[in-house]
Amino acid sequence: MTQPTRETATGNGAIITNFTALVALSLDRTVKLSHIGGIMKASDIDILIIPGYTNSGPDHWQSRWEAKLSTARRVEQAEWSKPVRDDWVARIAEEVNASSRPVVLVAHSLGIPSAIHAIPHFRKKVAGAFFVAPPDVANPNIRPKHLMTFGPYPRDPLPFPAITVASRNDPFGSYEHADDIAASWGSLLIDAGESGHINAESGHGPWPEGTMVFAQFLSRLKP
Repeated sequence: MTQPTRETATGNGAIITNFTALVALSLDRTVKLSHIGGIMKASDIDILIIPGYTNSGPDHWQSRWEAKLSTARRVEQAEWSKPVRDDWVARIAEEVNASSRPVVLVAHSLGIPSAIHAIPHFRKKVAGAFFVAPPDVANPNIRPKHLMTFGPYPRDPLPFPAITVASRNDPFGSYEHADDIAASWGSLLIDAGESGHINAESGHGPWPEGTMVFAQFLSRLKP
């Protein structure tokens, strides 16, 4: 299994070009050749926005992407503040299986373990996944405590290419944890430096670096 490549970005807009260039090189080295076959655009796919605990507010980069991308839609959960793993997993699988085009998952925080647990229930093609700020749901110090019910993460290699973006100072999961699970999945790991939980509160509303990396990722996926 191909091990993920580690790349570093500080989150400073001045280095966006270098950051995305590094990611492009990393994708060329790590995305399996069987997955590469054409230029995929956002209009070719269904982009499923999968928020985490308490949902993503209007200033969150996920909400901005949803508003900007015509083929993006949010996986709505019945209960955002008291999540139930089986319910969240079922909703994600339902949205994937209702799609008429290849799906790309865009998951943040608690949306990531939910999406990983849903994989065995997918009946439609998932072309790739973009995971941002995976929480350590096996850590007994996580709050609220019931989020541990979303763990542990399945560690099987993913059946589609993926990028995992992790921060060095995420309060919900260490970089080492993200490194470990990304390696088990065969995902490309992107080191976002000290970027907090990569949400609106950490200053990642517009998040131009993430937008560019996502576009680079799509361009290397097979339609």
